[in-house]
Amino acid sequence: MTTTFPDVSISTDRLVLRAFEEGDIPAYAEMMNDEQTIAWTSAPHPYTTADAEYWIRRIAPAERLGGGGIVLAVTEFLTQRLVGTVHLRNTNWHTRATEAACVTAPWARGEGYATESVLAVAKWLFRDQKFERLELRTAAGNTASQQVAQKAGAISEGVLRSAWIARVQTEDGTWTDTRTDLILWSLLPEDLEGGTERMARFGYSSFTELA
Repeated sequence: MTTTFPDVSISTDRLVLRAFEEGDIPAYAEMMNDEQTIAWTSAPHPYTTADAEYWIRRIAPAERLGGGGIVLAVTEFLTQRLVGTVHLRNTNWHTRATEAACVTAPWARGEGYATESVLAVAKWLFRDQKFERLELRTAAGNTASQQVAQKAGAISEGVLRSAWIARVQTEDGTWTDTRTDLILWSLLPEDLEGGTERMARFGYSSFTELA
């Protein structure tokens, strides 16, 4: 049984989801230093160029090769500009289930890219990789991520109490940890089958295995 994801490129009319490249390092470091990213992720802060280099050169490739998931850079089809990332993690190959975590660059918000990326990855997972479940976990105060889950057609299954540590900025500009609940969402293959119009609106086209 296959226990690693293939090296893949997933395309829509507007986006290409692919493995990270060396040229993505400056934009990725900038994206990870955005205030919203700092607040809702566990990434180091401040996020340095060295952090970005280590993630792109070592951590992301190891995630796929080790079977834990896959890290995809989200880029605009026309400009090739980095606009976000989708990270599949905590993958269970026996139950064919995995969890998606998304970050959208501040210069690309409001375009629907996160929802488009989640649906493109879900389509690839369910139809090509024969997965049966995709989870999303959103912090209770992260309304933007909750909207992404809702627009993708995910079903809210409940609350994981005090399950995450977010960060809040204090009056002096520093960041401090705070515990928060997580909302658990799921997408199943039949949820996508019922969302044909939503998928068509985003213009899904193809995915290509590169290795």
